[in-house]
Amino acid sequence: MEITNYITTDFKAIDSQDTIATVRDFFEEIKVSHFPVIEEGVFIGNLSAEDVETFEDDKKVIDYKYTLETFFARTDNVWLEVLEVFAKNHSNLIPVLDDNNAYVGYYEIEDILSFFHQTTFLKEQGRIIKVKKGVLDYSMSQITQIVESNNGKLLGLFISDSDVDTIEVTMKISLGAINEIIQTFRRYNYEITSEHHEDDYINNLKERSDYLDRYLNI
Repeated sequence: MEITNYITTDFKAIDSQDTIATVRDFFEEIKVSHFPVIEEGVFIGNLSAEDVETFEDDKKVIDYKYTLETFFARTDNVWLEVLEVFAKNHSNLIPVLDDNNAYVGYYEIEDILSFFHQTTFLKEQGRIIKVKKGVLDYSMSQITQIVESNNGKLLGLFISDSDVDTIEVTMKISLGAINEIIQTFRRYNYEITSEHHEDDYINNLKERSDYLDRYLNI
């Protein structure tokens, strides 16, 4: 299914000449964080529901043009790019523009998450592995090679955390021997940040720790 099937036009964009009182009632009705504003049919930005609460009722939206936020998605953006716009702008609704910058509708976060849940990454059964390595040392191609060389099938992977020194990669794997994959990552100096019952290295450490505890308690 194409993500553009989720573009919504249930509500018209706010007109820049609308009064703040009208817009406040509108936000009370639809309960969204932002909504697109147009001026003579052209998208000029997003009005924040939180900001509207501080505006004067008898003013018009255009009087507060300086507060509008200009984030949007394109009709040719893939779902991950759309999700990124949502995340970066802390919004539950984003406008959609075509290649000519014409406003065509909007996406709502619930619909995009529903689309995400239909992807193979989430829908297919598999195991999650998280690995961490230095920013300058990690390689997506190496991660893929490690998984596939142990007969694993990679359903997807993404950078789930990072700082100035390290990158954490989360991957979902079907097939393959999880323990062999984990130990291969360790041989390539990747830190395993997820927990796995099949992890022989951790199990051996635990057994040694338990043995030491018993010895010290004799």
